[in-house]
Amino acid sequence: MTYEHLVKRYLCGMWSTSNPNYRELIAEKLAKNHFSHALGFEMTSVSPGRTEGRIALAQQHQQQNGFVHGGVVLTLCDIVAGFAAFTLVDPTEHVVTAEIKVSCLRPGVGESLRAVGYVIKPGKHIHFCESEIYALHQGEEKLIAKSSSSMAVVRQKGYAASSKNA
Repeated sequence: MTYEHLVKRYLCGMWSTSNPNYRELIAEKLAKNHFSHALGFEMTSVSPGRTEGRIALAQQHQQQNGFVHGGVVLTLCDIVAGFAAFTLVDPTEHVVTAEIKVSCLRPGVGESLRAVGYVIKPGKHIHFCESEIYALHQGEEKLIAKSSSSMAVVRQKGYAASSKNA
């Protein structure tokens, strides 16, 4: 698959899913995710292979110099990339973060953050994802961070494995 084809899939939302209830399952998972509640995270958009969310910034999100704490940025990258990967798995599977790398491009300053996560390449065992974090400050939105992550596809307990080594 060419890079241009992958970009087209990302921009046009052309990934297909085998789980017609992925939106409801994501809502259930978010309801149980107390850490995302503590951050004030709100999922704003969900489609196959792509999610988007936001948080309103408050003092609790800042580090000692008044910028958004790197842990907040990494967490947002992880949430949106993980749920983007989750939209493409079978109902008997879920995903966990196997690896994540975040590049902070500029200090996070503003009223809110918008996080976008998307699948670059889904796989049987690993989904490769990226995410972007934008800060909205005085009506202007700027990209402050980008991440690359690998999401491991894991069968849920209670379902028979399809092979001895699955």
